[in-house]
This record gives sequence, structure tokens and C-alpha cells, in this order.
Amino acid sequence: MTRVEQADYVIVGAGSAGCVLANRLSESSDASVILIEAGGKGRHPLIKVPFAFMQLQYVKRLSWNYWSEPEPALDGRRLWLPRGKCLGGTSAINGMVYSRGHPADYDEWAALGAAGWGWDGVLPYFIRSERSWRGASAYHGGDGPLSVNPVDVAGPITDATLQTARNLGYPVLDDQHGPGAGEGFAPPEVTVHRGKRASAASQYLAPAMRRANVTVLTGGLVTRVILENGRATGVEVADGAGRRIIRAGREVILSAGAYNSPKLLLLSGIGPAQDLRAHGIAVAVDLPGVGRNLQEHPLCGVGYALNQPVGFENALRFDRLAATMMKYALGLDRAAAQLPVTSFGFIRTRDGLDRPDIKANIYPTRLDGRVWFPGIRKGAGHAMTAFCVLLRPESRGSVRLRSSDAADPPEIRINMYQDQRDLETMRRAVRKMRAFFSAHPLGNMIGEELMPGAGIASDREIDAYNRKTSILAHHASGSCAMGQGEDAVVDPRLRVRGIEGLRVVDASVMPRVIGGNTNAPVIMIAEKAADIIRGRPAPSSPGAAQG
Repeated sequence: MTRVEQADYVIVGAGSAGCVLANRLSESSDASVILIEAGGKGRHPLIKVPFAFMQLQYVKRLSWNYWSEPEPALDGRRLWLPRGKCLGGTSAINGMVYSRGHPADYDEWAALGAAGWGWDGVLPYFIRSERSWRGASAYHGGDGPLSVNPVDVAGPITDATLQTARNLGYPVLDDQHGPGAGEGFAPPEVTVHRGKRASAASQYLAPAMRRANVTVLTGGLVTRVILENGRATGVEVADGAGRRIIRAGREVILSAGAYNSPKLLLLSGIGPAQDLRAHGIAVAVDLPGVGRNLQEHPLCGVGYALNQPVGFENALRFDRLAATMMKYALGLDRAAAQLPVTSFGFIRTRDGLDRPDIKANIYPTRLDGRVWFPGIRKGAGHAMTAFCVLLRPESRGSVRLRSSDAADPPEIRINMYQDQRDLETMRRAVRKMRAFFSAHPLGNMIGEELMPGAGIASDREIDAYNRKTSILAHHASGSCAMGQGEDAVVDPRLRVRGIEGLRVVDASVMPRVIGGNTNAPVIMIAEKAADIIRGRPAPSSPGAAQG
């Protein structure tokens, strides 16, 4: 028997965007909201512990566990694609980095046809969402839902890193989101509240769930959007009890992320007609951009052994780590609330660029840092690493259906380094970071080069290293791009072209992936979308005209 339920707004996906929308759309008591999440409630004990984020990504019940198709430019290697599958989505398992990108990123969106999404149009929503440790200002919010706090980075590695940046002429900022945003080096900020992860679920959804007009359904896989006479009228859901229909009185909103939002559109008959027919799906709207334009941030490592015992290695010794976690659980120590990162540096790898093309994440550890204990397992050794993130990839991937069965994972092609320009940028990044580590005073602290290794020097050798070792920053975007051209999937009001009553609100609508981490921008997108849906004017911001 099919069960039928109804709400004004039906939101698919309780990730960062879905949690924001559930909160903001339910602020008015005359609007009802049903939020549908395929995963569970996310009650894993480590979700709240910032230090444990790397472990969370391997917990199968918290992730979709997707993998890419074999990557041609990576000699057929597949890429791991963890995406959150619980309340909070990827904000419940990510590295909690707060980053907005460069103001010019958003002006580029506007130039590409996303009217109203330039820097002046988005800054007020960053401010609205934020509860910054700095307090309210022209650049920061002081009373928003999302807690943003600094990481305790004090120590010799941080001091040496920032002084090296100064010596090389890079800007060194106290606030990477104030004047000069998206440029130079600065200490990191993270979405942590009172020592615990501040996910979209804890910051946005938990308060909304106390309202009578909000219903949250977990464990429900949406199989398609129901279309009637050119309008989205609801969704079909498969769960442990069978099949149910959720009707939408006003709108259906897809916030399932850059992999699953295009998948749902395709399953519903919205997408490239040829692809739909190949799977026996009736074409509702021939929309060629669905699942195309997928973008991700490649990442490569440059690392060195330290000639002083000042790295993160000591904290990874089992007895010390166990004591740290016990003290954290008892509320006696917040060391487990800290992350092993010293600074982020936004840099240009060549002259003539209007904004940085690389983000260097400087860590006081190495890629294979691990828990160890003397006499049982040897430690990895004191080391530090720069993980270089390619901020503006030219390569484009795709999301396609594997079959017409909603339970099958999508066919995801990242196409890393398909465009030779990306490989050239990462080659320059390796050389830039080698020069950085060699400069004073950082050069006095390092010993052997661990990655790529002293024997890797030529263009061909560096390219081969990057092809073999590069991974992803897990910032998938762009697969339901916003714009006004034929390839656009949604218009600047995030309405799916050709269908009434259907929007997409998540990272998939970014025309170009922003130059930084994507969680804060997705929250911004959802904040702005809520105003658009409700017909509310944008909040005023004294900093909106500053960049």
C-alpha cells in the first residue's frame, strides 16, 4: 500500500543546504516542510569530535561511498568520493574548514549569467549565516547560526611558516575573510562550537525540528520527482516500509548534492534526451546540462621531514592520544577540538593571474601520519606537508545514470587532469612549495624531502608524480549549473528550466567551483535561496560593496 503525505515544501537531502532551507522556510508558521534524508540521524559518537574527522569519512553508514569511474589521465586509477549520508550531510563528516573563496569568484558567476550572485549579492548571506568569534562587522556576522572559531595554531611551525611567507612577499593576514579576502596566508578558521563540530544539522536543523511545521524523514531514498503537466508535485520515496508519496503544495527542492541532485533529475526524465532514452526513461524535459560541468579540486602533496621534534607526531602516540580523548570526553581538555593545520595560503603559481590559483594547506604532519606506540608500531616521524589544492580547474567531469534503478550509484567521471593546463598548474605548485620550504626560516627546520622526493625534478617526473598520487579535496560542484544559456540547468532563482515548482539548491548549481572549501558557500547559497523562495528582500550589509 502506498502511503501519501503532504507539505508545502518538500526538501530532498538533509545536507548543508537542506538543513538551512528546512530552518529558514519553516520560520513562517503558515508553511510546512518535510525534509527527506536517505541516511540515518548521524548519532555516531565521533561526529562531534573535530579531531576525528578523518575516521568519520570511512564509516560506511555515514557516507554514500561513491567511487569515480577509472580516470584516463590517472592511468585508470579510481578516485574515492566520500559524501555525507546522515543528517547534516557532508558537514557532519568534513574537515570543518570555513572558507568563502575569493570575491572575484562570485563576480565571475554573475558574468556567466547568474545575475544577483556577484560578491555584493552574496556577502550579506555569508554574514547572516555566521556567528564569528570576531563579532559582527562589515565582513562578519556575530549572531548567525553557524559558529566559526579559530584553530589554536601557536607553535614554532606556524611561526616559521608565516614568517617565511612574509619574507617571500606574500600577504600575511589576521583575517582571511576581511579586507584582502582570498589572498595570502592566514591562520585557519573552522566550524566548531564549544569544542564540538558545528554541522548544519546541529546549527540549523536541530532548532527547526522543535517546530510543529517541520517533519524530518530519515532512511528514505527518493526515487524520482513526480511531474504532472509540467510541474513538480511531489516525490516518490522508498524506505523500509515500502513506497510512499510525499506531495508538495508549493515546491520540491533538491538539495542532494553535486552527485545525487543530477541523478534525481535524470531519473525523473529531466536531462539529455539521448541519455534518458538509453535507460528507457521518458523524456520530460530535454536539458543537456544536467550532470555535465562537474568540477572538483585536485590535491597533491609536498612534504619534508623535520629536523626538530616539533611536528604533530607526539600527539599521535597511542597513550597520549587516548589520554587526550578521555580528557575531551570528560570536558577537561579541548585538545581533541583542534585540527592538525597551521595555516592556509592562497597563492599564484604564475604572473598575470587576477587571483590565486592554488591553496596551500600547511600541516605539521605527513600524509601517512598514524597512531603509533613504542615497541608495537613505529611512528611515521616528525614531518610537515603542504597539500596543494588546484582552485580553478579547467577539466570538467560528468554525472550519468548507471541504470534506471534509483538504488544504483551514479556513473561519476571526474576527468582529473583531462585538461593539460591543470597538470601544468600543479607542476608549478610543486615547484612553488619547494621554494617555499627552502626559504628562511622554514628551511632551517626541514630535512629530507619526503614528497615528491629529491629525485623527481623534470616536468615529466613531476607530472607523473601528480598523476600517480593526486587525490580530491571533496568539493564536487557545478553539475546542475546556474545561468541563462542552453547549458544552464537552473536559472538565477534556482528554478529548473522547463519545469514549474522545482528548484535545485546545493553545490551543483555553482557555475564555477569557488576558490576554496565549499561548505560555507553552500550554506550561503541556501540562505539566499530561502529569501528568493519566500520573496523576502536581501539583508542589507555595510560590507557588501567592499571586496
